[in-house]
Amino acid sequence: MSNLPDLTIDLPTDREITLTRSFDAPRDLVYAAHTQAEHLKHWWGRGNPLDVEIDFREGGHYRYVEHADDGNDYAFRGEFREIVVPERIVQTFEFEGMPGRVAVETLLFTERDGRTTVTGTTRFETTEERDGLVDSGMAQGAAESYAALDRHLATLR
Repeated sequence: MSNLPDLTIDLPTDREITLTRSFDAPRDLVYAAHTQAEHLKHWWGRGNPLDVEIDFREGGHYRYVEHADDGNDYAFRGEFREIVVPERIVQTFEFEGMPGRVAVETLLFTERDGRTTVTGTTRFETTEERDGLVDSGMAQGAAESYAALDRHLATLR
C-alpha cells in the first residue's frame, strides 16, 4: 500500500492491514515494551501522556487512554487471546470512540542480528471498517508511535 519513514503498510486481504517496522534492539526488549505498562506509557500514544491498565495474560485485558495534544482523550481496549513469549501476541482492539467495532491484532516479533522486526496484522469484520481506519490517519499515528518506541528503546540500551 504505502510506506512512511521506517514503516511498511500493506493490505494483504480486503479485511486486513499489516504494519511492519524494525528496531535496533533485541526481541526480548521490544516484546517487553509492548507488554509492560512502564514501557507502554512512553510510546504507545505517539509519545503523548498515556494511562495504561494491563493484565498481560491470556484472557487478560488492557485499556489505554491517550491524552492528545488536541485536548481530547482517546481510549482503546482489548483482550489478550494468545501469548507466546517473546514471539507472538494475539489480542482484540477496540477504539472506545467507535464501540462495537472490534478488530483482532496479531503481533509477531522476529530477531535477526540484534534487530527486531514487529509485524502487526489487524483483521476487521468488514472491508469498510478496515478502510475507515486506513482513512482515519492511523498510519501516521502508528508511525509516530513507533518513532516514540524507537526513542524509548534507545534510552534502555
